[in-house]
Amino acid sequence: MFDATDAALVAVLQRDGRTSFQDLATAVGISREAARARVQRLLERREVRVVGIVAPEVLGLRTLAHVSVEVVGDSAEAARTLAGRGAVMFLSRTAGRRHLVADVRVRDTAALETELALLRAAPGVRGIEVFRCTELVRDAYSPAVPRPSLHGPLELDDRDRMLLALLQRDGRSSYADLAARIGLSQAATRARVLRMLDAGAVHVTGLVASAAIGVREAAGIGLGVGGPVGPVAEAASALEGVNFVMSGNGRFDLVCGVDAPDRARLLATLDRLQGLAGVNRSESWVHLDIVKEDYTHVSPLRPAD
Repeated sequence: MFDATDAALVAVLQRDGRTSFQDLATAVGISREAARARVQRLLERREVRVVGIVAPEVLGLRTLAHVSVEVVGDSAEAARTLAGRGAVMFLSRTAGRRHLVADVRVRDTAALETELALLRAAPGVRGIEVFRCTELVRDAYSPAVPRPSLHGPLELDDRDRMLLALLQRDGRSSYADLAARIGLSQAATRARVLRMLDAGAVHVTGLVASAAIGVREAAGIGLGVGGPVGPVAEAASALEGVNFVMSGNGRFDLVCGVDAPDRARLLATLDRLQGLAGVNRSESWVHLDIVKEDYTHVSPLRPAD
C-alpha cells in the first residue's frame, strides 16, 4: 500500500506522467532527490508504470466491443488463446453466467467480425455474446483524470509514430533518449512530443498496480436502462469504485467495471449501480483471474530495437 506521500506523487503522475522531478517535489512538498528516489522505487517495484496512452483514433482503432464467452470444460486453454490476440486488451476468467469476458478493440466492423470468428474458434468455446460500444464514458486506465480526446485531425509521420511507440513503452523517457532513437535534435523531438500531447494524440499517465492501492476484489456489471442512457452512464461513472463505463448496443445498455478493497464494498457498489434511477435490470460477474489488462496499443510503426 502507498503511504500519503507516494499516493500524492502517483496522483500527479496520473495527471501528467512526464512531470519533472522538481515539479513533483514542489507539488508534494519534499525535496527533488526524495521525489526521484520515491518514483524510482515505485517503478522498480512495478507498483506504477508510466506509459503513453495513444488515442485509439490515431491508430485507426475505432471499434470497441465487450465479449462474453461461454466455454465447455476448463477455461484456461481458451483464456491463453484469447490473451494472445493483440486486439484483446482485457481478459478475465469469471464467476457468473459466462466463463470469460474480453474487451476487444479493432479498426472497423470487418476487423471485429474477423476477431470474433477467431474467438469463436478458440479451444472449448461454445458461444459468445457481443456488446458493441458506442461511447466510452470512463476509461479504466486512468480514473483520476478526464479521458483525453483528440482535438481535430492530426498529421503524423514515421518519426511521430516511432515516438508514440517509445512513449508507450516508457512515458518518462528523456528527450535526449527519444531524440537519439528517432534521429532528431532534442529541441525538434521535444516539439513533436508536446504537439502530440497538446493535440490529445497521446496522454502520458501512471498506471497503478491494483495491489498497491488495496484493490482485492473486481467485478463487471451490465445494466439495462428504461429511458435515456446518458444520465445513467454519467451517474455510474461518478460512483466511487467504478473504474470503467461504456454504453452501446447488445443485451445491455451499459457495461461497467468495479473494484474494491474487499467483498463488502464491492457488493455495496454493485448495489448502488443496480439502484440508479432508470436501471431496470442487471447482470454481474466476478473477476476471478484477470489474465490480461493492457490499455496501451502498439503503434503501427515500431522503432528498431
